[in-house]
Amino acid sequence: MSDILETILARKRIEIVELQGRIAIGNLERIALAQPSPRGFAAALSAKAATGAGVIAEIKKASPSKGLIREDFNPGWLAEDYARGGAACLSVLTDEQFFQGHNDYLVEARQHTPLPVIRKDFLIDEIQIVEARAIGADCVLLIAAALEPARLGELARLAQDLEMDVLIEVHDRPERDAMLALDLKTPVLLGINNRNLRTFETRLETTLELLAGIPAGYDVITESGIGAPADVQRMLAAGVRRFLIGESLMRQPSPGDALRVLIA
Repeated sequence: MSDILETILARKRIEIVELQGRIAIGNLERIALAQPSPRGFAAALSAKAATGAGVIAEIKKASPSKGLIREDFNPGWLAEDYARGGAACLSVLTDEQFFQGHNDYLVEARQHTPLPVIRKDFLIDEIQIVEARAIGADCVLLIAAALEPARLGELARLAQDLEMDVLIEVHDRPERDAMLALDLKTPVLLGINNRNLRTFETRLETTLELLAGIPAGYDVITESGIGAPADVQRMLAAGVRRFLIGESLMRQPSPGDALRVLIA
């Protein structure tokens, strides 16, 4: 099977050059620093997780493996619907080529709800991190499979310097251990992706298998493949109280209503 992740990263390198040609990073930094303070993504997630399932509800139009997920796509309405359904935070896809996302979708979603928002994209360069804060992101996703450990640490520290929270995503033991060894100024959220980004195969056991090596004190988020109340209960029973859920909700007429049922 083709390596989907490397295909995406090759495109990202082109996009980074294009972005650097449109705006100097210094100018982008000035825009970023002029934004209101981030809303506190990790804190909002923890507040929900203290009494049940803390869910990052995802706004996603399409994916490379599934194609178009939702034709009726209105980021502002989806953000409001998720908020009514009990979401702690939002995740917005901004990748255009493979997920049919856009930076404007994050801006719109954030304007329609007070919930904190994570920029979900394939971030591999400083200018993308600065751009995330410039468009209002409260948190950024960094994918361990896409970055060498030293580079992962550099980008995480930059995001923290810009007062954003950081979610570092792993999907196997070497990535988990490399992430745990990072020297960061403040703790980060540790996401375990049940979907292999190189093959897009999904198995919930990935989260359960990687839990044993994670020290106490880390906020663990299980990502991908959560589609039924039994999946949520299985993770809660294992001590995982934070979730990133998207596709199963986005296919429903009201994603917010579907979320409410999922975490009831």
